Amino acid sequence: MKKNTQLTEKTVDTKRIYEGKILNLRVDDILLPNGRSAIREVVEHGGAACVVPVTEDGMVYMVRQFRYPFNEMVLEIPAGKMDPGEVPSDTAKRELEEEIGQRALELTYMGEIRPSVAYLTEIIHMYLARGLTPTAQKLDDDEFLHIEKYPIDALIDMIMDNQISDSKTIAAILKAKITLDREKAAKN
Repeated sequence: MKKNTQLTEKTVDTKRIYEGKILNLRVDDILLPNGRSAIREVVEHGGAACVVPVTEDGMVYMVRQFRYPFNEMVLEIPAGKMDPGEVPSDTAKRELEEEIGQRALELTYMGEIRPSVAYLTEIIHMYLARGLTPTAQKLDDDEFLHIEKYPIDALIDMIMDNQISDSKTIAAILKAKITLDREKAAKN
C-alpha cells in the first residue's frame, strides 16, 4: 500500500507507561500533518494466530471460554498469542493442538486482521485447518474451555444474529466460508 506523506503523523517523544506479559502501553507525543501537536495512546501486542478447524463433514471446532474483561462466556475459534520469535503458522498449529487436541494436515493462510487500528498494534493471522487428526489437548494452567462443533452455515447465522461478537472469529469464519465456497465452485 502506498504511503501518503500528507497524512503521516510523526512521533516526537515516547513514554513507556506499562510493560506486561501480554501487552505494553506507551503514550506518544506526535506532530500532526498540519503542524499541531497531539497525543496517541498505543497498546503494543506481539501478535496472534487463530484457526478455523474444519472436519471432513464440514463441522467447525469452536471453543467456549470465560473472557474476564467482559465477564461472560464467549464462543470463538481456537487462537492464541505468538511467542517471541514464533512464526504465525507455528502459533496456529500449537493453539490447534493445545485448545482442541487436533493436528492439521493442511493449514491455509487466510490473511490478517487488525482488531483495533486506532490504538492497538496487534495483528492476528487467520488460518483454515483441514485434514484434522486427534491428539491430546494441552491447555495452559490458567486456561479453561469447552470444545463445541457447529456446521459452518450455523456459525454464519450466529454471526448475523449477533450471537458471535468476537472480531477474529467473525472475520475468520466469513473468510473460511468464502474460501470453501470458492473451492467447491471451482470443482464444479
